Parts: sequence; C-alpha cells; structure tokens
Amino acid sequence: MVDLDVILGMDWLARHRASVDYFRKEVVFRSPGRPEVTFYGERRVLPSCLISAMTAKRLLRKGCSGYIAHVIDTIDNGLRLENIPVVPEFPDVFPEDLLGLPPHREIEFIIEHALGMNPISQAPYRMAPAELRELKTQLQELVDKGFIRPSFPPWGAPMLFLKSAKVFSKIDLRSGYHQLRVREEDVLKTTFRTRYGHYEFLVMPFGLTNAPDAFMDLMNRVFRRYLDRFVIVFIDDILLYSKSQKAHMKHLDVVLKTLRRRQLYAKFSKCQLWLDRVSFLGHVISAEGIYVDPQKIEAVVNWLRPTSVTEIRSFLGLARYYRLFVEGFSTIAAHLTYLTRK
Repeated sequence: MVDLDVILGMDWLARHRASVDYFRKEVVFRSPGRPEVTFYGERRVLPSCLISAMTAKRLLRKGCSGYIAHVIDTIDNGLRLENIPVVPEFPDVFPEDLLGLPPHREIEFIIEHALGMNPISQAPYRMAPAELRELKTQLQELVDKGFIRPSFPPWGAPMLFLKSAKVFSKIDLRSGYHQLRVREEDVLKTTFRTRYGHYEFLVMPFGLTNAPDAFMDLMNRVFRRYLDRFVIVFIDDILLYSKSQKAHMKHLDVVLKTLRRRQLYAKFSKCQLWLDRVSFLGHVISAEGIYVDPQKIEAVVNWLRPTSVTEIRSFLGLARYYRLFVEGFSTIAAHLTYLTRK
C-alpha cells in the first residue's frame, strides 16, 4: 500500500461512472456533463509457446521433463477432529497415514487365472529422468509401509502411474484398497517390473478388474448389520443417515467403533460429518429428498456432440444413470439409442 499514490474508493468510482476493463487494463470515466476520460495501465504481453502433441511426445522421448499444473483450493475449512461430536473419541480411526500391513480378514484379494495360462512378462515402460525419480520415491514409500516387496517371479506387468433422513455423514477410508491383503498364494501374480527390479503387492493394488468387487464384499460383510438401516457403502465410501441429531450420534459411534474393531482407517480431511445435505454417487441427498448433483447436470449439458458410436454410448451411459429423474427418458433417447445398433 505504501507504493500507491492514491486509492480510489467504490463510492468515488460510482459517482464518476467508472468502467473497468480488466483485460485491456483500461479505466473509462463518464462523469455527467464532462468529456469522457480514459486511463491506460501497463500492457505487458506474456509470451506463449504452443507445441503440437507429436512434438511434445518426441521431446518426452528424448528425456525432456513434462509437468501438469493442478490448481487446488488450499483454504482451511476449519475442520478439526476435536470440534466434532463423537469423533474425538476415535483418533485412532483417523491416522495421518497407513503404517503397515492390514490384519488378515475373512476376505482376502484373490487373483484367478485360466488353466494353463502362461505368466505375463513385459519390459518396463520407458520413462523420463523425472519419472524415474518419482518411481523410485514411490517404490521406497510402498516398501517402507510393507505394501510391496522385492520379487523374483515369472510374472511381471509394467507399472503405470433416504427416506426422512435429516442428518448425514460421509466417511472416506484412507487408501482403502491398501487395507485389504492379497491372498498369499496370489502375491506372486501382482508382480510388476521396474528399472530398479521386480516388486510384488502384499495388499490389493489399484487398477485390477475385480478389485472393486473384492473390496465391496469386505465392506458389506463389515457393515452387514447396519446396511439400509443407517449405512450405505460404496467401495471405500461410507454414508451414514439419521432422522435426528440424537440418532446420528449413536449411528456415528457405532460405525466408528466398527472401523476401530476391524482395523479399518479413514482419512479425516476427506470426511464430511454432521451435514444437512451430502453429495453421494452423483446425487445430492437431503431431508427434502434426492436430486441430481448440479455438476453432473452441467457435464451432460456441456457434453461435446458425439461423432462416433463409442462417444454416443459414453454419453448415454452418463445420461441413463439419471433416467429416473427424466420422464419419458427412453423416448427422448430413442434416436441416439438407434445409432448405437450394429
């Protein structure tokens, strides 16, 4: 502020009918009875350099580094474990990280393969130096946690990076898949090859076809007594719903005690607790009922015009998820459905 000669207030700008063009960095004053006056700010054109996808691919193959900028909101929402009813009694259910192998459970991840199938063995994907450094860091982190171990196998795939409810809570498990062990005889089948050797997963890795089903099986067994009473689970998301604050306090206590007993751990920063409405599986749920998440509506409205059968099927797949909210959906979508026929 000390470097500024003067600060123009909102009332003064309104009195002189100022128009601000932020893109051109211009301020125009149109005071009644006076000539129009325009002030120009500094105009610095930032140089930009665009390259084609083919050029980028060629540069990456030569070892150049590529980065993706991801902007996130870092504003502290003020959520503190000790400020939420019931939750402070369960600090062990919300660890900062998973520190070791999960216990043996009644469900273990099984990898079945066709009889007589030969082991898969492929060379590692080529990586740029920065990718190799990141790979080495992540490998060491997983080894330190006990999630993977060095391996010497014939297997080796390349590694690639409700009704009348009024109170809701959503609990998100921390790295849920890593809280389920792989059956010992199937550990060898999880082997992946890197420049730094072979490793095998002792916990369920992400990306396997039957991984979601296996984890859902575990969660359904853990919360079987409470499902559709006050709990809904979908993979590693747990939704609690209650008719009153008092009931919700009991339900939250039951769920957290269950997680503690089964040694399942949640990520507190991703949990949403004591809400009057909650987003879950593309829907917004509240005491007024269930309706489509506005972000999903926006995705449908802004969907680019399909140009192939595959793109039409993708669009219909999203739209059909909300068909119960659209009267006569099948009639409306009939022409698109016809285009997908062989």
